[in-house]
Amino acid sequence: MYIVTGAAGLIGSAIVWGLNQRGIDEIICVDNLGESDKWKNLRALRFAEYEEKEDFREMIQDGTFENKKIDAIIHMGACSSTTERDAGYLIDNNYKYTQELAAFAVSHDIRFIYASSCATYGDGGCGYLDDESKIEQLRPMNMYGYSKQMFDLWTKHTGLLSKITGLKFSNVYGSNEMHKAEMRSVVCRAYEQISATGKMALFKSYNPEYADGEQMRDFIYVKDAVDMILFLLDHPNACGLYNIGSGRAETWNALVEAAFEAMDKPVNIEYVEMPEHLKDRYQYYTKTEMGKLQALGYNKTATSLKDAIADYIRNYRIQDKFLGD
Repeated sequence: MYIVTGAAGLIGSAIVWGLNQRGIDEIICVDNLGESDKWKNLRALRFAEYEEKEDFREMIQDGTFENKKIDAIIHMGACSSTTERDAGYLIDNNYKYTQELAAFAVSHDIRFIYASSCATYGDGGCGYLDDESKIEQLRPMNMYGYSKQMFDLWTKHTGLLSKITGLKFSNVYGSNEMHKAEMRSVVCRAYEQISATGKMALFKSYNPEYADGEQMRDFIYVKDAVDMILFLLDHPNACGLYNIGSGRAETWNALVEAAFEAMDKPVNIEYVEMPEHLKDRYQYYTKTEMGKLQALGYNKTATSLKDAIADYIRNYRIQDKFLGD
């Protein structure tokens, strides 16, 4: 049996889909559905049980799972908003909750894979290398990134990092993200804006080294991310931190141009002012180093930006479909 937390989210639901593709449906899905529409991400998926997050936390503490055979806990449940200001909420949701699950998994010899983030790298001044020996040097630029950094540091200082696996996700996009509100990917927003207005707005650059729209990110299609996660799941000795990214730095302009092409629309980009509260926390460049995962034997190349966006827009967004439909 597998437990997937954050199972109705973008990455979590894609992991359940990936397990289903392998013929696995003995899965307990955990999430906090609330009043959002993310329940729709579960409709086409196969799983044995669903639990609300707070009920699940109590079940972990009261021994409900003591005698159950659990192959792995894949913990994607977290607040993923990079603009969240409630530090107490982030500490409980991203740090304490993960501590509880990690402690339970290790004490019961259960494989534990959790979501960290490339937001821990901050402005990139220390690079984007998934090297556990240097994580103390990282300085995240927002509270979300710091909540992930806190847990990475805790696992290292307690020795747990040698027994569990952390995934440092770059910018993930793909089907099943409609519930994410303001945290929807720019690909998703591009489809919406282009459909409604025929044009797409991007932030202006305030760094002279980058022209408008030439700010660069490592974008990873959710299907590629899941392929990497399941590869790590197949390698129980792959403990520590691993980047989950394309290993490429590509511009916002290139991303949006691919969206226009996928929609058979002429390119029409408008550059707009960046909100003041983002200017001092904005990353102009990210590019994950993927050598560590490759050294483990992962030899696939991430889907090209153009092909991935075409698949996402044409096969999911335009048709209003979800993974598994």
